Amino acid sequence: MEVSRVRLLAVSGSLRAASSNSSLLRAAERLSPQGVSIQHYLGVGQLPHFDPDLADNPPAIVLALRELIGRADGILISCPEYARGIPGSFKNALDWLVASHEFPGKPVALFNASPRASHAQAALRLVLETMSANIVEPASITVNLLAKEMDEASIAADPLIGQQIVSALDAFKGWIDKENPIS
Repeated sequence: MEVSRVRLLAVSGSLRAASSNSSLLRAAERLSPQGVSIQHYLGVGQLPHFDPDLADNPPAIVLALRELIGRADGILISCPEYARGIPGSFKNALDWLVASHEFPGKPVALFNASPRASHAQAALRLVLETMSANIVEPASITVNLLAKEMDEASIAADPLIGQQIVSALDAFKGWIDKENPIS
């Protein structure tokens, strides 16, 4: 029996080097089940400010992001909360995807690193729904990394958090496989 290969693109909404959101996504890569590959997009901070006048002819770095989105079977997003909202740099990245044909209908799993980030999560969900993302609820999780100073290795090794990640990835893979069966 052929094992499907699900390609996920992980995007952190944080630019911090020691970001718990980025660590959570790297832990997901460590724990990814057979048949799942995770690629990390690291260019959020390098994207130019969104300019709607360039929507039809975007800069090369934006085209590269859109191509990655198009090739991915699903998107993993982990986004912090700044001042009760989405960080500006991450919202900028989403703005560049609004006019793209690659994003609408794309399955998205939200990995929230803090239960206190509820305002950002609500805002992010609103933006993603407006962009016609398909948020996969069984694959979306909230873990408590707040003030725990955990790197990806310790997150992956934590029995409770590790199991939440594995369950979410299994659910995401299952959902994607169901929506896109192998012919």
